[in-house]
Amino acid sequence: MSDQQLLERIALTPKVMVGKPVIRGTRLTTEYILNLLAHGSSVAEILDEYKELTQEDIRACILFATKSLENTTFMPLAVEMAQSGVPHA
Repeated sequence: MSDQQLLERIALTPKVMVGKPVIRGTRLTTEYILNLLAHGSSVAEILDEYKELTQEDIRACILFATKSLENTTFMPLAVEMAQSGVPHA
């Protein structure tokens, strides 16, 4: 399945979940699915819990997140500390 076909599984509709990206035809946000994966749920567990989902829906969530981050610049969350314990200038 192509990237475009996977991304077509994600919908952004202002009236559904306040416009957050969801798996098309559901109210399950990409954020929710990614959070389940990040906290240790397996794809099989998610598919067992949400019978309407497919493996491609899960892949679409991951691809959507990847594409969303492609042009993002990240700043460090914390200043690195020198061995002396003094922050680098």
